[in-house]
Amino acid sequence: MDPAVQTELDGESLSQPGRLPERLQRRDEERQREAGRKRQEKEGRAVLEEKSAHFIASFGSEKAAIEKALGSAEAGSLDEAAGRLQRLQKLLNDSLMFLPSYDIRQAQEAIGRIHGTLEEKRQALQPRGKFTFKSRRKEAATPASQPTPAGPQSRPREAQNQTQCGLQQMSGQTVNMESAEIQRKDVELKQLQDCTVSLTGSPATLHIRGLRRCKVLCGPVSSSVFVDDCSDCLFAFPCQQLRTHNSLRCRFYLHVTSRAIIEDCAHLSFAPFTWTYEGIAGDFAVSGLDRDSNNWNQVDDFNWLVNDVPSPNWGVIPEGDRVTQWL
Repeated sequence: MDPAVQTELDGESLSQPGRLPERLQRRDEERQREAGRKRQEKEGRAVLEEKSAHFIASFGSEKAAIEKALGSAEAGSLDEAAGRLQRLQKLLNDSLMFLPSYDIRQAQEAIGRIHGTLEEKRQALQPRGKFTFKSRRKEAATPASQPTPAGPQSRPREAQNQTQCGLQQMSGQTVNMESAEIQRKDVELKQLQDCTVSLTGSPATLHIRGLRRCKVLCGPVSSSVFVDDCSDCLFAFPCQQLRTHNSLRCRFYLHVTSRAIIEDCAHLSFAPFTWTYEGIAGDFAVSGLDRDSNNWNQVDDFNWLVNDVPSPNWGVIPEGDRVTQWL
């Protein structure tokens, strides 16, 4: 018992023998509860510090192993690096609950740099076709017995050899690109206005630049989505990481297994990804994304570093205002 409380008890017991004053008993119980709370907080901090130290050590070790594998120009070493990179991302995903925001940002940036280096190494090991932009507009299916007209879109073998595809400089169009065109490729959408674009497949990466008043719906992206200089757009996609720069008044329906990052943006809003199409389960399997891990509302604003005050540059779309009819 606290000495001060004991002294008071001794004094009051002289005037009221055999009776423990309720006021002093309550005070002693409160002090014991406060001491227990402080002890739990101290133990909790020690556990978090231990977990953080373990994460930093494990992340650094795995990162060094990946960089060593990337130092080789052999395809086998790149496959090893890709496998380790997936484990590194999972390590970060499993640690998000206890890591401080600064450590999360540092780890995400490191993973992004490694992924970029890995893609560059892969491109260097294989011949690259000429970069072309290709689209398929919505129209009635051509009967099997009808000859296919000659033209750029009637050369599937050429398209299969391309590692990049996309759309650019279009206005007022509705376009659907299917799995055969975009699967495991780098897709770029650039300088579009008032367009609706649906991508039913699993791209390797998705680059979106200079869009105005567009709707973009995309299947699971196996790595990153990059959005730059867009305004008044609606985006829906699953991905491993989202990075958004210089964009205004955009809505994101998002499934992201790491975190979303925004920079130099304002009036962005987020909701969970709900768009679907036939075959999306298979595209999730191709992408390697975890369907049970979605951090859609965990957004890091690089222009807002106040930890205990929410960023004014983004918010959550109220449930009653969320899109339910997509196309």
